[in-house]
Amino acid sequence: MLEMSRVRGGRWEAIWDGADNARIAVLHQGEELTGLSFEATGDGKWRLSLPLPPELLSDGVQTFVIREGGETVGSFAIVTGAPLEDDLRAELDLLRAELDLLKKAFRRHCVETGAA
Repeated sequence: MLEMSRVRGGRWEAIWDGADNARIAVLHQGEELTGLSFEATGDGKWRLSLPLPPELLSDGVQTFVIREGGETVGSFAIVTGAPLEDDLRAELDLLRAELDLLKKAFRRHCVETGAA
């Protein structure tokens, strides 16, 4: 089980609570990244560390998937770039508009059914 995951100083770090660390892999766009290191913490857990290649970081959202054997046990995303800022604002505006529609429909439903 992945207990903690973070990115700091260009490295992904995590704590893995599992007996078999040899089956852990980090993938980006389906390709396994190299350089994953394991360090026993002494309590049956492992400290995982992986340098993130700079060439993988570009504008947009980059998603990394953590797998144990064939099973996904976690993921993390890195969001970068100015174009993304506009995309996030547009998406937030759409979400607000949809929420307003839902609120109006809910209020209309309450009036029509006599609910308070």
